[in-house]
Amino acid sequence: MRSDANIAGPMTDPVPGPRSESLGDDVSRETPSPMDDTPIGRAAQLAVQTPGRTGEALPRPENTRVMVVANQKGGVGKTTTTVNLAASLALHGARVLVVDLDPQGNASTALGIDHHAEVPSIYDVLVESKPLADVVVPVPDVEGLFCAPATIDLAGAEIELVSLVARESRLDRAIKAYEQPLDYILIDCPPSLGLLTVNALVAGAEVLIPIQCEYYALEGLGQLLRNVDLVRGHLNPKLHVSTILLTMYDGRTRLASQVAEEVRNHFGSEVLRTSIPRSVRISEAPSYGQTVLTYDPGSSGSLSYLEAAREIALRGVAQAGTGTEGLTVNYEPQHSMSEGNQ
Repeated sequence: MRSDANIAGPMTDPVPGPRSESLGDDVSRETPSPMDDTPIGRAAQLAVQTPGRTGEALPRPENTRVMVVANQKGGVGKTTTTVNLAASLALHGARVLVVDLDPQGNASTALGIDHHAEVPSIYDVLVESKPLADVVVPVPDVEGLFCAPATIDLAGAEIELVSLVARESRLDRAIKAYEQPLDYILIDCPPSLGLLTVNALVAGAEVLIPIQCEYYALEGLGQLLRNVDLVRGHLNPKLHVSTILLTMYDGRTRLASQVAEEVRNHFGSEVLRTSIPRSVRISEAPSYGQTVLTYDPGSSGSLSYLEAAREIALRGVAQAGTGTEGLTVNYEPQHSMSEGNQ
């Protein structure tokens, strides 16, 4: 169990406030909670506890937005971004499904979902053609958030899918047959460009690429964009890169600023204005089976994901009105920042 002192997070340390001293046996001493002691803490608590009732309700999409969170580099924040954006959107009143396609099952862990070998999982959907509705479970603590968990069985799915009919579109068919109303489906991909990721790209309409603000951040990104282009040309014409999110941003370092500047120069409007800071709270939350939104609502990481989710929701409305198709493959990293594909 965490102590109450941790609730407000590193950005919202308690500030001494008015308190009533004990005047006798029948009068207690009252100390305001840390969450109430600072404006940012109060704002975060209000945003999490009463979304949609503060004049900040987010527009819901006309049709389900299927977003693929992909980057073949490991450790860039794919899973962290998937679960925290999903929780942020759900806390704003949306109905959100997280599809965990990573055999490690980290998204399932972060959402507090049991995913041992005997649990019905996305493996059964892909390989055994089980209906998606049979494996989807609600996420504890976050109303409107659901998860299709991954189990270790998924590690062998890449090989098993090779011999199956319509191997690239099995997830797409399962999602289209899912009858429960959803506003967003976020698919957490493994750090590779194999058949699991291809299934995600065929099923999705939008690709969200997390990019960490570190050296070699852009390594291999050109290959991912080329794969997106290939899938769009041969399997899924509606697929496009709609969102790029900068993660692990440390404003104290020149390197983070340089990476952010290069990404924004190359990708322009697809890069969210909000970047996700490097945060201990974000890293700690999965060990408690929680997203940072419920683990520490007042932290800088929580507030950043809430704002990123807001941007995504508002952009979706704007793009729906303009027919924007996102970026195409026209990027090669600068050698000053990355040495290119090896």
